[in-house]
Amino acid sequence: MGKAYVVGVGMTKFEKPETRDWQYWDMAREAGTAALADAGVPYARVEQAAVGYCFQTSTAGQRAAYELGLTGIPVYNLNNNCATGSTALMTARQFVEGGIADCVLALGFEKMARGALGGGSGAGDFKTSPVARHYGIMAAAHGFEMSPPTAQIFGNAAREHMERYGTTEVQLAAVGAKNHQHSANNPNAQFQDVYTVDEILAAKTVHRPLTKLQCSPTSDGAAAAVVVSERFVDEHGLRGRAVEIAGQAMTTDTEESFASGSCIDAVGRPMSRAAARLAYERSGLGIEDVDVVELHDCFSINELLTYEALGMCEEGASGKLVESGATTYGGRWVVNPSGGLISKGHPLGATGLAQAAELVWQLRGEAGARQVAGARVGLAHNIGLGGAAVVTLLRKA
Repeated sequence: MGKAYVVGVGMTKFEKPETRDWQYWDMAREAGTAALADAGVPYARVEQAAVGYCFQTSTAGQRAAYELGLTGIPVYNLNNNCATGSTALMTARQFVEGGIADCVLALGFEKMARGALGGGSGAGDFKTSPVARHYGIMAAAHGFEMSPPTAQIFGNAAREHMERYGTTEVQLAAVGAKNHQHSANNPNAQFQDVYTVDEILAAKTVHRPLTKLQCSPTSDGAAAAVVVSERFVDEHGLRGRAVEIAGQAMTTDTEESFASGSCIDAVGRPMSRAAARLAYERSGLGIEDVDVVELHDCFSINELLTYEALGMCEEGASGKLVESGATTYGGRWVVNPSGGLISKGHPLGATGLAQAAELVWQLRGEAGARQVAGARVGLAHNIGLGGAAVVTLLRKA
């Protein structure tokens, strides 16, 4: 198979829902136009488009892509819960690596409602929900409280981690403090406010032990990436812009997700671990080669679980890892320099592509005040309950 490269990225500022007068196609036009301009590639050269979103209606991908041009190309509509953006990137990569197309646009967007994200039950009938099994695991172990369902299942994973490994509320809050600190240097982030650990602990509790400042918000926004073949890179003189997708893997739930009856497993640590292992194998890289990480911190506990899944520390040691400063500037890795989902925001369909955009900027040395010095290899981790986990390794060409 051939290689695939990202040669252009773009994103909108992530916004609190209902605060900006725009539609999803406006966001898509803004992000897609920026990505094409970054690549120096006109939309007429795009042969396929992989478009991801969760809350818009069928063929919204076409409506969005039509803002960039009416060229008649195939447009694929993708929905993989919170992993939707990285699913679009993976689809684009597979088209390119498989020789189906030389230039593919991956586009993701979301126009969301205010308030906490529901549990995926649609009209409220959990019996027919795609995540009924996951919430069943939670209910059997912890009961069901009146807090928001997604915060509840991750919050219960945090309780299990604390009981099993001695992880503390201060360590969980340290994740939020770090990511809010990082977002102060990101003009695209929904929030740029900085908080101390004490302020994060004192914030409103959403589901114990998680406070509001440890939870990702609902957001509006879009992100995009132009993915091309090596031949396209060389024919168009794009080597200086190109970042190689060195390895990528998607995994879904296996028996391990449910066999233990643990929320830690039900929310995806086994999926993430398996995806990381495959991505390392496919790229020939390991976590020791990675400089900068954008990972799926939908809640602070998920950042800790992901440290363990990616092999950044031993199982159970993630609280101590974040507390040590190893995952911020001056440490071994810089994790979520963008501010992560907690502070940058989380428009579901855009998140995975916004992670890729941040890493491309970092690997090109274009990240401004949040630049990770000497970054050569980046890792993106994007996970959706229900479930899908995508791990992508990016390397400067």
